[in-house]
Amino acid sequence: MNRGVVTALLSIVAAQALKIPLYYFKTGKWNPMLLFQTGGMPSSHSAGVSSLTTFIALKKGFSTIDFALSFVFGLIVMYDAQGIRRQTGELTLKVNSLDELVSKADQNRAIPFEEKPKKLKEMLGHQPAEVVGGAIFGSLLGAASFLLEKKQRQKRKYFVR
Repeated sequence: MNRGVVTALLSIVAAQALKIPLYYFKTGKWNPMLLFQTGGMPSSHSAGVSSLTTFIALKKGFSTIDFALSFVFGLIVMYDAQGIRRQTGELTLKVNSLDELVSKADQNRAIPFEEKPKKLKEMLGHQPAEVVGGAIFGSLLGAASFLLEKKQRQKRKYFVR
């Protein structure tokens, strides 16, 4: 399989897994469901694109079109993760608090709703620090993947001769 794809996917999984102990150290509570949720520190979006970009840069070079494509699309993903998706999450907080207000007003007036609306997911995007944390984490994993591949290649050359 393509080493860059594997590196990016493993970085996403590792960043998601890292959210669990970081959350524990921050709150004192274990929440294994963070593995399957968006948002939080570090950004798995940033980790994935940064690891791929770093891997490509070290393998192919900074002047290649491969690196340029990965870098630009990575910036778009990171901007989206902390910009648009974060704004959506903040809007969701407002909608959920409005739902609670309507529900309280309904209790006072005894006007039943046919169905209680589902609470919307509030943690969608990332704070800038979470994006930067994911980018640094991903870059480190991308560099480690490149160095590991390089070491494996050198071993193969040694044994083939």
